[in-house]
Amino acid sequence: MLCSAKTSGQLTVAVRRRKMSVTTCRTMKAGFTFAFALCCLALAGVRGDSFTVLQAPEFVSFQKGDWPVSGEKVPDVVALTMGFSIEEDLLWPGLQAGPLFQRPRANVLVVVRGVDSLAFPQTVASYPLENPVPFTLDSVAETVHSLFSEYTPVVLQLAPSEERLYMLGKANAVFEDLPVTLQQIRARLSQDGSVLTSLPLNSLSRNSEADLLFLSEVQVLHDITALLQRHRHLAKDFSPDLYSLELSGLEELSRLYGKDSPQYRDATAILASVLQKFGEDMYRLYGNRAVVEVVTVKTFEAPLTRKSRSILESKQISNPGSPYNLAYKYNSDYADDQSEDQDGLSPAIATPAASLQFSW
Repeated sequence: MLCSAKTSGQLTVAVRRRKMSVTTCRTMKAGFTFAFALCCLALAGVRGDSFTVLQAPEFVSFQKGDWPVSGEKVPDVVALTMGFSIEEDLLWPGLQAGPLFQRPRANVLVVVRGVDSLAFPQTVASYPLENPVPFTLDSVAETVHSLFSEYTPVVLQLAPSEERLYMLGKANAVFEDLPVTLQQIRARLSQDGSVLTSLPLNSLSRNSEADLLFLSEVQVLHDITALLQRHRHLAKDFSPDLYSLELSGLEELSRLYGKDSPQYRDATAILASVLQKFGEDMYRLYGNRAVVEVVTVKTFEAPLTRKSRSILESKQISNPGSPYNLAYKYNSDYADDQSEDQDGLSPAIATPAASLQFSW
């Protein structure tokens, strides 16, 4: 009996220990799962900014995956999509090498500041953006100039934060009517084809300067495709075209109203829809042979400091009474200074050209 009781007691202790071991294991497993979830959320917060491909022809092969791309490498990605070589190999699996004798007719890159991502209805691929440092497509533009100077390709660089609209080659013929100053944009918003007649403004106001800043950028996107539609034969020539646009209206709305405000939410929804249509229109106008990318970034890690002056520069004439430094008019009389502002480009490449500087 004693032996039996002792054995029974030992069994009872063993069973209890096993139960405790199983319970402890389950608790530890739950703890690890929770910790892993927190890590994933933290990484998602860090990788909130994104590089999204809205449109691309079949011969430009973007692979779906969660491979991050560094902000400083975005110009290299753009160059490779256009079939150009780059100084250093890009060790990024998101883009595969394409055929040697096919290149897109255009690359359109839109940088949106003030938001880490946009809810696009349809995309080709999207990747996390790491190290969101400011960048330019100057190197890509120079390559286009040097390789296709005799064809005078369209080059349009619009950067509101830098108060400059730069047009080169055939861009002058296409976008000479593009509204760029406050006076022109406000007049444009009251004319036929204004986005104010078609957009659901909801909480946005026509009387708020910050709201008008955002709406003016939407108007410019609309007018780019409308003007290109009139000159669509230029989208079918041999030379590739380059568009680089930077929009900061959302950033200003976020600063003024806050990211939880109805104005910011409405503007974000509007911009996602407008950019989706903008990408589709540009893709169609270039015969389904255009690459359209969107970089969304809450804020750049450092201000952009250019190593040299812009190719053509004009004196800024701004409105001192405006908190957004919106320009009333621009100066296109650049001919006397053209030769010293070429940054190494030959006169044949940079003529004719116009450089319009403005503040949004």
